Amino acid sequence: MATTMTQALPQSDKMTGEERKVILASSVGTVFEWYDFYIYGTLATILAKQFFSGVEPQAAFIFTLLAFAAGFAVRPFGALLFGHIGDLVGRKYTFIITITCMGMGTFLIGLLPSFATAGIFAPILLIALRLLQGLALGGEYGGAAIYVAEHAPKGKRGLYTSWIQTTATLGLFVALLLVLGVRTYLGEDAFGAWGWRVPFLVSIVLLAVSLWIRLQLNESPMFLRMKEEGKRSKAPLREAFGTWRFARIAILALLGATAGEAVVWYGGQFYALFFLTTTLSVKATTAQIMIAVALALGTPFFILFGWLSDRIGRKPIIMAGFALAALTYFPIFQAITHYANPALETALAHSPVTVTADPGECAFQFNPVGTAKFKSSCDTVKSSLARLSVNYANVVAAPGTTASVQIGEETIAADAPDFAKVLKAAVVKHGYPASADPAKINSVMTVLLLTVLVIYVTLVYAPIAAWLVELFPTRIRYSGLSLPYHIGNGWFGGFLPATVFAIVASTGNIYAGLWYPIVVASASLVIGMIFLPETRDVDITKS
Repeated sequence: MATTMTQALPQSDKMTGEERKVILASSVGTVFEWYDFYIYGTLATILAKQFFSGVEPQAAFIFTLLAFAAGFAVRPFGALLFGHIGDLVGRKYTFIITITCMGMGTFLIGLLPSFATAGIFAPILLIALRLLQGLALGGEYGGAAIYVAEHAPKGKRGLYTSWIQTTATLGLFVALLLVLGVRTYLGEDAFGAWGWRVPFLVSIVLLAVSLWIRLQLNESPMFLRMKEEGKRSKAPLREAFGTWRFARIAILALLGATAGEAVVWYGGQFYALFFLTTTLSVKATTAQIMIAVALALGTPFFILFGWLSDRIGRKPIIMAGFALAALTYFPIFQAITHYANPALETALAHSPVTVTADPGECAFQFNPVGTAKFKSSCDTVKSSLARLSVNYANVVAAPGTTASVQIGEETIAADAPDFAKVLKAAVVKHGYPASADPAKINSVMTVLLLTVLVIYVTLVYAPIAAWLVELFPTRIRYSGLSLPYHIGNGWFGGFLPATVFAIVASTGNIYAGLWYPIVVASASLVIGMIFLPETRDVDITKS
């Protein structure tokens, strides 16, 4: 039997029909799983109205952020749970379980009663289902990447696993297209009333297709050989993270690879969309279309850089992505402002704003799960200006002074009646546009810049699955790979918008938040270059 399993291991440089089926089944299922995860973010505004209406405004805000953050926060715990199962039971059955959990969680969101019908139970149920989604995603990626890598022929692991790397981007792409299609077909009123449920309910069909495809597959030949030879780890979590030899690899993989990959990935796709809609006030549908086009143009580069990593190595490609992001994020995002909202660029240059406040009242407004409250006059002023995309200079005031904003010759105190309304009117009067003028958006140049950001994503993301697989032996590979990946992506990447907002509000510069992905990517560049090995020639058949 051991001989049979050895012969079943990939020996040829040519892709067989079975290997094509492995890539197709793993990739299609993972696309659907990412679609399920991201559909929530795409519909967050409508979901807030459906599930948090009638709640006291501060509580509604807390619930909204909790529901969004929950899926990111629990991903590492899903990695531990399903990584353990995957190393003990097998790769195939583990990611069948994860896709079932994800698909059912998404489908059930489409059936949930609204706050008007079920009261406080509606948002509680929504958060519970987001937790289920996050746990499932924590196990899905590692299983799919390992399954493909362990079927890949010699010298083609980067190419084969790069198909898995396209799935997160394609999942977002599918989510954007489906939402745009349903919204356009039904109209805004019907979509807001009930049509938003359609993208969630469609998930049950995607789940059925994914399960049918995956049930046709065989278990990983490397896992079967290890199991037959009695070399499975009895305690994969303890061996992966309780022994310094492998714990060190996991820590370095997190700090030298996945943390940097995560901020470039989220910076180039999610933050770019956030920047367009929230900072530049581009209409949501327009921004989504531009992001979708950029994703379509950039996605083939996943395959290109996966293929290239088999020839020149994983490390140089990923490190190049870190370096390019760190060096060019500021000019790229400034150029996006120039082409997407030139009126805002002009206002930022010619209408300076000053905030006078007691520094002791000014908090760093990092609030990833919505539980903190920032109510001082300084925090009120700074958060309001940050949301209006207004740059400002800071002037120190005496202790106890109520914070105020000066725009031109006009001064507005934080305790003024209807402060937020008065402030918004003042900034508009001084040239800050309420929204981007569609007639002045240079769509071609904006999409080109967004595509460059997506290409950076492909540089850091395409080879990383193969790199992580090659860092850990077969017996603890699922556990060892999954945890650093999901801490990097779930926490470093998932909390990027909250971190960026806090930096912008603190400094008074709408671009200052870019320091977060730049610093993390730079740190990963240094750590990865010094401490992480090149692995493309590693023999991953060893237990």
